[in-house]
Amino acid sequence: MMENGEDLTLIDDLVRRRRSFACYRLPEKQRLCFLIQTEGEPEAIFDMESINNESGGFIFAPFHIEEKYPIWKIRPDYINANFPFKLSESSDVVEEVGTFVRVAGDDFEEYASRFQSFMQPLTEGTYDKLVLSRCITVYPDNRVFSPAQAFYQACQRYLHSYVYLCYIPQTGIWLGSTPELLLSGEEGEWSTVALAGTMSLDNGCLPKEWSNKNKEEQRYVSDYIRSQLVSVGSIPEEHGPYPVYAGALSHLKTDFRFQAEASRVGDILSVLHPTPAVCGLPKEKAYQFIRGHEGYERGYYSGFVGLLNPQGRTDLYVNLRCLNYQKDELTLYAGSGLLPASELEDEWEETEKKLQTMKSLLFTDL
Repeated sequence: MMENGEDLTLIDDLVRRRRSFACYRLPEKQRLCFLIQTEGEPEAIFDMESINNESGGFIFAPFHIEEKYPIWKIRPDYINANFPFKLSESSDVVEEVGTFVRVAGDDFEEYASRFQSFMQPLTEGTYDKLVLSRCITVYPDNRVFSPAQAFYQACQRYLHSYVYLCYIPQTGIWLGSTPELLLSGEEGEWSTVALAGTMSLDNGCLPKEWSNKNKEEQRYVSDYIRSQLVSVGSIPEEHGPYPVYAGALSHLKTDFRFQAEASRVGDILSVLHPTPAVCGLPKEKAYQFIRGHEGYERGYYSGFVGLLNPQGRTDLYVNLRCLNYQKDELTLYAGSGLLPASELEDEWEETEKKLQTMKSLLFTDL
């Protein structure tokens, strides 16, 4: 169905034709992978464990699985693992797509109120950690948003992140540049990471000193992942923590490597997702608290995304630093991890910097 001359401008045409597809680039790589489902609808999955029995496909999972937000699986009948990384000369360059308007999470006073409601149970010792996120909305303001252009720019800017663009008619367009691996591997050899603790870069370089709050946040996530892997019979090897790049920010990262049969990938995902990096501890109580007190539905933000291939290589990433485009609106998401020592202004500023990841693709003055 594809001609040799095709490039990323195909993306906008597929959206107009309502064809489900995904295009992604792995961290540190130059190669793009493009997958298209040309016939039928993507598959809706409502049970994480059932992934054990699934064949390969591109997975798009929510923060919380429910009827409104199932796991979607694109079943590609076209795959190009070396897709051209270019835009045609006739491609429209979108210099600016709109202006910001106030929505849930975009007002400092509203965020401060949410922050206090999260901090109270933290200081009382009910939770060790909670993650508070927010979203803002951009209207195109009579301009046309080009997913192809935004994806191209993201790939150019964010070499150290997993950059993806996914379109499913039921979810709209999602674009993200995420630094957090959830699960990758093949032939029974797997990797995951603890990614927690956030600081700005020091003149473009990785910071050398980290606060106790950031170190503690990293420890919580590492301890959780280690214990969850042990609970499914896998003893991981560890490396870290160490600082890594994530756009204009840096995170602390610990690598985990472990063995498990590919037929158990659903079980592994069930114990890993959502990690404390996007949820909190204790996991189930924090999960329910966030859904009841955050003030909006995360949907597919802080879920996971990527290629599932039980017979080959799987690469799944947490859906962070992302935007959703549908009904002529762009919604951008970001969050931060709260501990009893967290300060309001620091956490607000962290979410502001994380939002810049997607904002910078849309506005030329950023």
